[in-house]
Amino acid sequence: MSKPKILVVGGGAGGLPLVTLLGRKLGRENAADITLVDNNTFHVWKPRFHEVATGAIDADLDAVDYRAHARLNHYRFELGCMMHVDTKAKKVILATLLGPEGREILPQRELDYDYLVLAIGSQSNDFGTPGVREHCLFMDSRQQADRFRERFLNACMQANYSSTPLSIAIVGGGATGVELAAEIHHAVSMLKLYGHEHLDRSTLDVQIIEAAPRILPVLSERVSAAATERLEGLGVKVRTNVMVERAESGVFVTKNDGDIKADLLVWAAGVKANEQLAHIDGLTANRINQIEVETNLRAKGQDNVFVIGDCAACQLPNMERPVPPRAQSAQQMAQHLSKELTRLVTFNREPRPFVYKDHGSLVSLSNYSSVGMLMGNLRGGNFFVEGWLARLMYIGLYRMHQAVLYGWPKTLLLLIAGKFSRMVRPRLKLH
Repeated sequence: MSKPKILVVGGGAGGLPLVTLLGRKLGRENAADITLVDNNTFHVWKPRFHEVATGAIDADLDAVDYRAHARLNHYRFELGCMMHVDTKAKKVILATLLGPEGREILPQRELDYDYLVLAIGSQSNDFGTPGVREHCLFMDSRQQADRFRERFLNACMQANYSSTPLSIAIVGGGATGVELAAEIHHAVSMLKLYGHEHLDRSTLDVQIIEAAPRILPVLSERVSAAATERLEGLGVKVRTNVMVERAESGVFVTKNDGDIKADLLVWAAGVKANEQLAHIDGLTANRINQIEVETNLRAKGQDNVFVIGDCAACQLPNMERPVPPRAQSAQQMAQHLSKELTRLVTFNREPRPFVYKDHGSLVSLSNYSSVGMLMGNLRGGNFFVEGWLARLMYIGLYRMHQAVLYGWPKTLLLLIAGKFSRMVRPRLKLH
C-alpha cells in the first residue's frame, strides 16, 4: 500500500512550520510522503521584511534554506510556482521554471496529492489605484524588500553627496507602514556612522499616508495613539483621512490633500490573496481572493483540500469577524492542522474544528520602542504594553517561530552566534 501524499504549497509563516511538524512525525515514521512547494529556495519571516528592506538584518544570514531544512526534517522540497490545481484529478501543475536569461531550467510539472494544503500567503492590495504598480515599491517578498534597500541606499548616497533632504512617502498606516517608517529613521542614524556625514535624521522627511481616521486601525485607539506619538517624536509625519487617487513618478496625487512628492514611494495599504486562487475550480473565493474554509480549515466543498494562513477566509462561530491575516494566525493554523492531518492519515478521523486564540499584537518601532496589546486570560481583559518590555516581547515572537523550525537548543545557539557575529559585522547591511 502506497503512502499518502501530503502536498503543501507555500513555505511562509504557516506552510513551513506545517511541513516541519508533519515531517518530524509522519515523515520520520515513513507514514506519509510530504512535499513543500515554493517559488523561492529560502524562507524569510515576512514580519521582518521591513528590517530586510532597511538593512537592519541580513536576510542571507537569517534565511532558512528549504532544501537543507527538508533534509533535516524528513520532507521533500520542490522549487516551482503553482500554475493550476485540478481538484478532481488531485494534481497541482507547476509552471515552467526559467533562469535569469529566460532559459528553461525545469519543464512544466505535475504533482499528485492525496491531501493538498494551500498556504501561499497574501500580497498588498492596490485597490486598482492607477499608477501604483508602476511607480511604487512594495514589501510583499524578499525580492521586493531587497529592491527597496537598493533604492534606499542609493537615495541616501545621493542625499549625502548633495547635502539635500531625503523624502519617503508610505501609503498605509498598518503594521508594515508604521514599522518601516521607524526602521528608516534607525537606518539613517546608522548610515551616518558609516561615512554618510552629511546625512541626518533632521533632514529626513518620512510620511505615513492613511485613509482611515488613525493609523493601526485594526488595533485599539490606545495603541494607535501611542504609536502616533512615538512616530511623530522621531520626526515621521502621520497624515490620516487622506485618500490617494493615483500614483505618478515621484508623487502621490490625493483626493483631498494635494500632491505628496517624495524620492521613494511605498505602497503598504491593505492585503489580498493571490488572484490565481479565485480561478481554481471547486473552490469558493471571497472578494479579496481568500479561499472560504470550514471551521476545520478544509476548503468548502472539498474533502482533500485545506487552506491556512492569509489566503484562508476562516469564519469561526465564536468570532464576529474572520480570523485575521496575521503571522500568529498562520502559525496557530499550522499547529492545529499538523495534528489533524496526523489523525486523519493515521486513524482516518475527521479533522476537529480550529480554535483561534488572539494573543494580541505588537508593533515594532525599530530599536526605539514597541507598542501593542496582549490578550489576557483573566476576566477576558487585555493589557497595553510599550517600551523595552514590548520590544523584548516582539523579539520573542520571532524566536518562538525559530523554535518551531529548529527546536529551542538550536534557536539559542543561533541567538548566541548572532551576538558574536555583530562584533565583526557592520550594524547595518550596507550593500
